[in-house]
Amino acid sequence: MVKFSILFRKPTNDKRFENAYNDFLALVERMPNIQRRQVNSVLGSPLGETSFYRILEIYFEDSEQMDASLRSPAGQEAGGELQRLPSGSFEIYFAEVYEEAGGSTTTS
Repeated sequence: MVKFSILFRKPTNDKRFENAYNDFLALVERMPNIQRRQVNSVLGSPLGETSFYRILEIYFEDSEQMDASLRSPAGQEAGGELQRLPSGSFEIYFAEVYEEAGGSTTTS
C-alpha cells in the first residue's frame, strides 16, 4: 500500500482555509482508486506548538494506482484546486505503508 499525504500549515485565515480545503476535499473524493482516506487534525507536538494544522492522507493499493489517480481528470482538477492555496502553506509526500496487527512488541 502507498499513500499520498498533504501536511497543511496553520492558516492565517481559518474561514478562508476551511472553504478552500472543503472544495479541495470534494474533488479528492471524486478521484479513482482510493482505498482509504484519513484526516488528522493536529493537536500539537511533544515540544508544544507545531506549524501544522491538518494532515490529509490518501491511500492506494500501489504506486501505479496512485499515479493513475493523480493523473486522472479528477486528480488534475484536485491538484489545480490545491495550487490555489498560498505558497508554502502545505507540503506533499508519497510513502510506502507497512502495517502490523496489534501494535505491540513482545518481550522475552
